[in-house]
Amino acid sequence: MIGLRLDKALSLIPEISSRSRAEYLLNQDRVLVNGEVCKSSYKIKSGDNFEISLPEAVASTLQPLDIKLDIIFEDKDLIVVNKPAGLVVHPAAGHANDTLVNALIAHTKDLSMKFGEDRPGIVHRIDRDTSGLLVIAKNDKAHEHLAQQFKSRSVHRNYLAVCIGTPARTDGIIESYLARHVSDRKKYASLQDSERRIIRTQDDPPETGKWAVTRFKIIKRLPSGITYLQLKLETGRTHQIRVHLAEAGMPIIADDLYGADKKIKNIQNSQFKEVVKQFPRFALHAAELGFIHPTTGKNLSFKVPWPNDLAPLLKQLLGDFE
Repeated sequence: MIGLRLDKALSLIPEISSRSRAEYLLNQDRVLVNGEVCKSSYKIKSGDNFEISLPEAVASTLQPLDIKLDIIFEDKDLIVVNKPAGLVVHPAAGHANDTLVNALIAHTKDLSMKFGEDRPGIVHRIDRDTSGLLVIAKNDKAHEHLAQQFKSRSVHRNYLAVCIGTPARTDGIIESYLARHVSDRKKYASLQDSERRIIRTQDDPPETGKWAVTRFKIIKRLPSGITYLQLKLETGRTHQIRVHLAEAGMPIIADDLYGADKKIKNIQNSQFKEVVKQFPRFALHAAELGFIHPTTGKNLSFKVPWPNDLAPLLKQLLGDFE
């Protein structure tokens, strides 16, 4: 194993068996090399001493939730599901048994488990009130392969959003480091430098925060101050699109956490203003998802339209729309 990356070497140990499990152990500081925590990229040297603390096997307490899932694709390795708005992806505080994970374990017993964690199959997430496409892994090999694609930014992810406000350009890119908001723990925000300017380059990385990149393109611009956007994610940080658009002065309709309620007064058309007030949740939809199948190597691509909870309202605002 001399010369191998630490994560690769760990994945060859039978009790670990995959790089995704190795990453889990490393992220939890459960692997010490010569008594110290090391990064996954550490190259093993002769004489290195390893201490590995495997988590104890814990019986899953997840309860199945018998609801109908909108499954777009399924085979022995993965599931692509069109998640409805209002459904949390995995168990968290206040949502122990009413999540997508609970619905998945009612649908199939074949989900990647890593070390028996409470997020079986979950490779990536979208917010509770965001609708759209997610890929679920049915075994650890598929999970690892898909996770590496997300890590390398090779996964195709396009979102649709309707915002209050208009960008100066028809297309562009928004970049920043995202972290928890300093005073509101429900929110995220872009990190700022000593002069309170958002850090837009990676030249001098801050100690905290994760680099986030969002590309946008205007699909339709209304004179009332409402804009229909397509957004391409290059990274997948928590609340990334919501923060980037809000900080650009164009929060997503009904995303009151990021100031949409304060922007309604700027809508110039009174009829449109009343329609916006009727939105039951924020207007963000994960419309397109593409990746390489972990077993066949084929390129898979999926697309779903806006769901019924928003489509009639969007038609009133936008007329014809995709």
